[in-house]
Amino acid sequence: MYTIYVYVLDTLADWELGYVTSELNSGRFFKKDHPGVSLKTVSYSQRPINTMGGMTVIPNCIIDDIVVSETSILLLPGANTWNDPKHGAIIEKAREFLSVGAMVCAICGATAALANFGLLDNRPHTSNGPGYLEMISPSYKGQSFYIDKPSVRDNNLITASSTGALLWAKQIIEHLGVYQSDTLESWFEYFSTGEPKHFFALMKTLPSSNKN
Repeated sequence: MYTIYVYVLDTLADWELGYVTSELNSGRFFKKDHPGVSLKTVSYSQRPINTMGGMTVIPNCIIDDIVVSETSILLLPGANTWNDPKHGAIIEKAREFLSVGAMVCAICGATAALANFGLLDNRPHTSNGPGYLEMISPSYKGQSFYIDKPSVRDNNLITASSTGALLWAKQIIEHLGVYQSDTLESWFEYFSTGEPKHFFALMKTLPSSNKN
């Protein structure tokens, strides 16, 4: 079973996590007999945080509680507070994740936090458009590895722009292998186009127990 650690911090951009956390937590479209995943919110302390949308989140655990293994995944959402030094500990933990082959998934402002620590200098990645990381992260040296797409996967690193949450979620779900391939494609097509035919195609891919 995979353990998904979702880092939460003040001004967290709620919508960027919405697709991936709701699907992984609910398991509503998972393959039949898949063991599922364990989803935990984590922060630098266990004090409540307030999201950009005004939601209050109480972390399940702190950074020291994280177990790093190849079945661990770290999700780093966007926020306006990434430049606070207290978040450096989770970026160092992200470095540890990457070094052992565990997955790190960063979106929007979290990509700038990775860039500040040199974690994007030598591997393909994306962010909020060309020039954004240079503007936010003066020490960034990964320009030659930048790919101007909504979400980019490079082995065990997935980065996304603020508008790439759906594709980011798809790539994370694909890595976990919790959906059948036709389920994942129909899910992505439905939410990216809104066309009813993709919803019905999605329903046809599911075992009967998932349709109730």
